[in-house]
Amino acid sequence: MSKVKVAINGYGTIGKRVADAVSLQDDMEVIGISKTRPNFETQLAHQKGYPVYTLADKMDAMKKAGIPVAGSIEDMVTNADIVVDCTPGGVGEENKSLYEKAGVKAIWQGGEEHELAGVSFNASSNYEEAFGKDFVRVVSCNTTGLCRVLHPLDQQFGVNKVRVTLMRRAADPGDIKKGPINAIVPNPIKLPSHHGPDVKTIMPHINIVSTAVKLPTTLMHVHTLNIELGKECSAADVRSIFERQSRIRLIGQGINSTAEIIELGRDLGRPRNDMWENCVWDDSITMHEGELYFFQAIHQESIVIPENIDAIRAMTELEKDGARSVAKTNKAMGF
Repeated sequence: MSKVKVAINGYGTIGKRVADAVSLQDDMEVIGISKTRPNFETQLAHQKGYPVYTLADKMDAMKKAGIPVAGSIEDMVTNADIVVDCTPGGVGEENKSLYEKAGVKAIWQGGEEHELAGVSFNASSNYEEAFGKDFVRVVSCNTTGLCRVLHPLDQQFGVNKVRVTLMRRAADPGDIKKGPINAIVPNPIKLPSHHGPDVKTIMPHINIVSTAVKLPTTLMHVHTLNIELGKECSAADVRSIFERQSRIRLIGQGINSTAEIIELGRDLGRPRNDMWENCVWDDSITMHEGELYFFQAIHQESIVIPENIDAIRAMTELEKDGARSVAKTNKAMGF
């Protein structure tokens, strides 16, 4: 079976992780990545053997830095079966006409609007909706994390109402332009936040309202969830459901902070300390006056990576069954 040819347009925080995850799969391959500057990420991409493509007016700068250029971004797109667009939010929208002209399938990230692709994606919640589609948007890290816990709860008990507060990292660890900050910032001040409506692009029937604040940390996001379920259950019942989800990790054993979760990632030997799973604090799972409460931590740099792999598999019809795709992705990545 020939492998699906995947191009990565944008090789930053998400793009480099997607490229590495694609390279681990036996049914797809990286045929190129795009960069506009000859920085350390570009050098490492070249050293890993990924063909480097760039803008026409950036080719000389790449060559002067000792990085062979395989061609223009247009060339890369033309050679691909599917493009994973990992350019900054708002930039991806400008690339749609390029993909349409080339007749290539494309995946965008959560920084773009749902309407750009028409299909928003979470592997465990709506895999079948992306099957065979030309354009799909993988939802943001926070929306991915919310869908992963809400979908199985809704399947088992029904979800009547969700209220969630997101405590967001101010910037990624390598981002010196936005952080760290010495402040707690309501984000946005006008309530509710956009995260609830984003969940509804996956599960439109869910009654969810969200609020968010930015905090002076770069490591992870933390969610506080309050859920009214349709059927009576115990904390043990919820815990049992979460234990059966391959992309939810119950956290305990003295782990009381996001810093310790990242340390766990290091000790597990994860690339870049990545935690691809939702990290739910086991002891926080509580039923109080008939409502469910718990904390979860979301690693913003990596949680959407396996979702991108499953989206590729669905869109190119490599695998019709979502559960089988998830299992295959997990195994290849080392869950």
